[in-house]
Amino acid sequence: MNPMKITWPVIMVFSVCIFVSAGESGGFLPGERVLMEAHNCYPYHGLWHNRIDRALETGVPLGIEIDLCWHAEGNDGAGRLVVAHEGPFDGKEPTLREYFFERVRPLVEQALASEDKRHWPLITLNINDIRGHDRAMHPAVWTLTGEYENWLCTAVKGPAPDPVTPIEIKPVLVLTGGGRPEIEQFYDVVPVGGRLRIFGRGSDDKPADNFRRWVNYSWSAVEPEGQNQAGEWTSDDAERLATLVKQAHEQGYWIRFYSLNGHNQVTGLRFGWGTGYNFGSLEVAQQRWEAARAAGVDFIATDQCEEAAACLKKAAGNNAE
Repeated sequence: MNPMKITWPVIMVFSVCIFVSAGESGGFLPGERVLMEAHNCYPYHGLWHNRIDRALETGVPLGIEIDLCWHAEGNDGAGRLVVAHEGPFDGKEPTLREYFFERVRPLVEQALASEDKRHWPLITLNINDIRGHDRAMHPAVWTLTGEYENWLCTAVKGPAPDPVTPIEIKPVLVLTGGGRPEIEQFYDVVPVGGRLRIFGRGSDDKPADNFRRWVNYSWSAVEPEGQNQAGEWTSDDAERLATLVKQAHEQGYWIRFYSLNGHNQVTGLRFGWGTGYNFGSLEVAQQRWEAARAAGVDFIATDQCEEAAACLKKAAGNNAE
């Protein structure tokens, strides 16, 4: 994995199978690298503002997952995009601009000034959920990312049926959902010849296309009993995992699994981590992180950024020996 240790973050996004601008990357297409993704990497109701700092301190490349909500600020439809899981809002929630884009500006500008593009994209920003039904939300995301387009991985939109085109690699890759609002506001609005700058989620029954570039799985697809009830890691589990990864990569998708934690109750309370994705033991989680890495999972989502990054780095080093 060879992560570079950098103080600031740059967004990494992954692109579906096919091509990438020649000579610009050490390999970021499906199956070419395994990344830790910082799950729910944002504050909750004013707490845990350091989540993004802790994630970035593990080094790049990495993934960062956030959710967005709309904080209405009047009866005229005015409001702002905020990085949050849910309301109620008190007006102190960070905006997407300040929380992510301006936070990573030093790293991105340093990367753009460098000729070393081996680890690009450095950060994959996964806007996994744009929560709520306010019609202003998705256009606001599109407008804001347009201000930072020179930082972002993009691909040219072609005429129908719009075949997958090479991604022009940049420091930040942006991923999002694949619902009707995302298609309308992040794909349909782009004219033929224009550039896609946000890439949507696909489904395992269809190949990747120029917009849909990744698929998302709960870990229960591998261990049906779920994290809380997981038993011994078995050959059947490993086979299910390998099959899902192989299928995704053959269809041109990056594949993400969520979320693999192994913390005790006290640690969970301290850092605001939920219980639903918890194996309850760091050793058990490490076994799954290593299995996911060996299978070629592109994005391994976890709240335990430091532990997972260290585990993956050690596994990569052992594999190279």
